[in-house]
Amino acid sequence: MTRFVWGRAGLLSGMACIAAMQAPCARADTLREALVLAYQTNPTLQAARAQQRGVDENVPIAKASGLPSVSTSGRYTEFVKQSATSFTAPERLVNAGADLSVPIYSGGAVKNQIKAAKIRVEAGQADLRGTESSVFSSVVAAYMDVIRNEAIVGLNRNQVDVLKVNLQATSDRFEIGDVTRTDVAQSQSRLALAQSDARAAEANLAAARETYIQLIGKAPEALEAPPPLPNLPNTAQEAVDQALENNPDLIAARERTRAAEKDIDVAGAGRLPQVSLFSSGSYNNYLGTLGGIGTESVPQTDTSAQAGASISIPLFQGGLPAARRRQAQASASSALENEIGIERQVIAQVRSAYTSWVASNDLIRSTQVAVDAAKLSLEGVRAENTVGNRTILDILNAEQELLNAEVQFVTAKRNAYVAGFSLLAAMGRAEARDLNLDGGILYDPELNYERVRGKVFDWDDDPAPVAQSTRTVDTPLQDGEIPQN
Repeated sequence: MTRFVWGRAGLLSGMACIAAMQAPCARADTLREALVLAYQTNPTLQAARAQQRGVDENVPIAKASGLPSVSTSGRYTEFVKQSATSFTAPERLVNAGADLSVPIYSGGAVKNQIKAAKIRVEAGQADLRGTESSVFSSVVAAYMDVIRNEAIVGLNRNQVDVLKVNLQATSDRFEIGDVTRTDVAQSQSRLALAQSDARAAEANLAAARETYIQLIGKAPEALEAPPPLPNLPNTAQEAVDQALENNPDLIAARERTRAAEKDIDVAGAGRLPQVSLFSSGSYNNYLGTLGGIGTESVPQTDTSAQAGASISIPLFQGGLPAARRRQAQASASSALENEIGIERQVIAQVRSAYTSWVASNDLIRSTQVAVDAAKLSLEGVRAENTVGNRTILDILNAEQELLNAEVQFVTAKRNAYVAGFSLLAAMGRAEARDLNLDGGILYDPELNYERVRGKVFDWDDDPAPVAQSTRTVDTPLQDGEIPQN
């Protein structure tokens, strides 16, 4: 399987440092660095991992129902007032007891509870994959939003600078009577609108940076262009086929259906016999107070022990076992329908993402043509204006058309990359294992499951919880400035 190659070359080369508007960036964040930070410190992902560790514990919890249980008890009793006709009652008593119970047969309930718990661990691990993929998709979108908005801010600021020069030139020509007051007013109006658009673009950039901080935990510096996306499908059907096999949400739904089928057998076990072994023992010490006067020979201690087997055969429980089994069957039916619903959702998501990706790439090509044509048009309009064939308004319109085409171009590049990554995510190909985020940072949920699945000691606790994600209260308020060298 092809993996991401992280580097400077990529689908959006030139956008990161806004070529032709500023010098190459001296220090830049990369998409890989952003994904690694999110992978290690994003609270949504850390919470999902902790939740999965809780799901892992359902296996030893289910196993505990089929293991022996031992309990002890002790009591000290002081008989404050005795009956007037009792001559042998003790004044005080110390007793201790122990009980052992070993389940032998539970109608298959324990066995199927364990199976269901193990299946739900697999479903939870698929859910964790889905959360990871969703967080990465959000990170990529936030990363590309910052790049796009920085480019749009640069384009709008450049437009403001151009319109200032136009206004000054128009004003100078008005002073010598070459143009009219209307031409000056048109230039002033376009400059005011461009300044307003530039401020709006700066606000959008600040908002995009705040979203970046929310997801990744740090403020963005100058961002490099991302690497090309690997393993993109050639057809929509190829994408759907891979998604049906690898999409984590669909895998989780399938596993939950299997677990629900085991729940039916668990519920049905309530009307089957229950067999267990038991033993118990007790020790009583009357502390020399049993028997009264003249009965010093009465023993002051006694012990007892019992052992045996018990069987419980339910005959009538008011329809409770049948109701529970029907309820479990209904839940299994619901899980099956949900599985089909998620399958439909995945198919629609993949097809939509594929269509959006293809359309965005087509839009990149068409807007590139539009940008090139708008540049030629602007040059021609300016040249024709010098000989009186074009008005100042024609120049202003040509400049606005060029700006619009350039904004559409950088937006199309952003949309194409985000759509492509969303397509990979829907196909189950946008997780840490697919993104080459190695170097010892990969989180393996199977390790915790293997660690806890066989634990039986009642005092085998984990350390107190400590937050793994980072806080962002100390990050500075973001603005619309473009990083400089």
